[in-house]
Amino acid sequence: MDRKIHTRKPCVATLLLLCLFCLSASAQEKIWEGTACTNRRVTLTAYLPEGEPRAAIVVCPGGSYHWHDLEAEGTKVAQWLASEGYAAYVLKYRTAGRFEFISKYRTLVRGRRHPDMICDLQRAIQLVRERYQGPVGAIGFSAGGHLVMSSAEFFGTNFLARYGIEPAVSLRPDFVAPIYPVVTLSAAPAHKRSRLGLLGEWTVNKQEMRDSLSLEKHVKANTPPVFLLNCVDDPIVDYRNSVLLDSALSAWSVPHLYTQYATGGHGFGADATRQNKETSQWQSAFLKWLDAVLVD
Repeated sequence: MDRKIHTRKPCVATLLLLCLFCLSASAQEKIWEGTACTNRRVTLTAYLPEGEPRAAIVVCPGGSYHWHDLEAEGTKVAQWLASEGYAAYVLKYRTAGRFEFISKYRTLVRGRRHPDMICDLQRAIQLVRERYQGPVGAIGFSAGGHLVMSSAEFFGTNFLARYGIEPAVSLRPDFVAPIYPVVTLSAAPAHKRSRLGLLGEWTVNKQEMRDSLSLEKHVKANTPPVFLLNCVDDPIVDYRNSVLLDSALSAWSVPHLYTQYATGGHGFGADATRQNKETSQWQSAFLKWLDAVLVD
C-alpha cells in the first residue's frame, strides 16, 4: 500500500523561535579559542540593547566558586540591563565544579582554582573593551561579587601573561557592583565553601594565600567606583563581609555607595520571585548610581 507523506510549512511562530535560537547561539563566544589556554568551556554571552549602549557590563553569576547561578544572577540580570540600554555579557568563568564539591578530586590533581577565575574575567574585559569604546564595568553576585571586586583591585597584575597575552587595552573596569559579595578569606565571617572553591585543597589553609585574596586588604586609592549591596539576614555570606569592604573603601576615599537591607537573604539577583519589598529596590538604585558615575 502506498503511503502519502504529508508536509506542511512551519508556522511563523516556529520560524521566529528558530531565529531567536540562532541569535542567542551566535551571541555566545568561547573566549579562549585561538590562545594558549586549553580551556574551551569558558563562554561570554552577549545581550545587546537596541541602539548604542550607554556602557558595557560583564555579569558574573555566583555559586561559591563551585558552580553558577546562571538564571537569577546571569541571564535575568543581562536581560534587564539590555532592556535599560546597556550591553551585558554573561561570563561563565571557570569554577571548581559540582563533582569536586562531592569528590574532592583536587586533592590529587590541580583542577580549576585561582588564578583561573580572574584570568577569565580579565580576558572578558579585554575582549569587550577591544570592541566597545565606551565605559566597561562588571557586576557580580556572591562569589561573582568577589571576582568583580578582585578585578577592581588587581587590575595592575596582568594574569593573562601566563597565556602569552599582553592586552593593548586597560584591564581596569570603570566601575564594579559586588552584590552580597564574598569579601574576606582571612577574617571570621569568611565563606568557607567559596574560599575552598577559589584556593583549592592544596592552598586553602595557607594564610598568605588567604590574605592575598581578602579584598578588604587590597583596596587602593585608584580602585574604581563601587556599588556595594547586601542584607543583614543573609544566611549564606555573613553580612560583615560587606561591612569590611565598605570600611576599606571609606578609608581609601574610594567613591562608592553601600546599601544594606535588613531583610532579603541571599541569591535573589534579578529574579523578582526571589526578592522581597526591600531587595526589589536594588535594581533601580543601581541604575541611579550608575547614571551618576557615567556622568562623572
